[in-house]
Amino acid sequence: MLNIKQKEKIIKSYQDHEKDTGSASVQVAVTTEEIERLALHLKKNPKDNHSRRGLLKMVAKRKSLLDYLSKNNERKYNSLIRKLGLKK
Repeated sequence: MLNIKQKEKIIKSYQDHEKDTGSASVQVAVTTEEIERLALHLKKNPKDNHSRRGLLKMVAKRKSLLDYLSKNNERKYNSLIRKLGLKK
């Protein structure tokens, strides 16, 4: 789980305007960071199936947000993918 300062830092780097905290690009960036942290946890604790289920749900949510972005704003989608280092 991200603490408040880390989450604010991610939001500031991906927001479209000053009060933007919930746009699809911000949600994808925050979810990606949480996925990376949870993946590290699961490498250390391979039998933690409860957390593995949460990870799979996060990956599915990120995919649906990325699909939404690719349909509605192709330019923002491509720049976000490049910034986060994700595959298409």
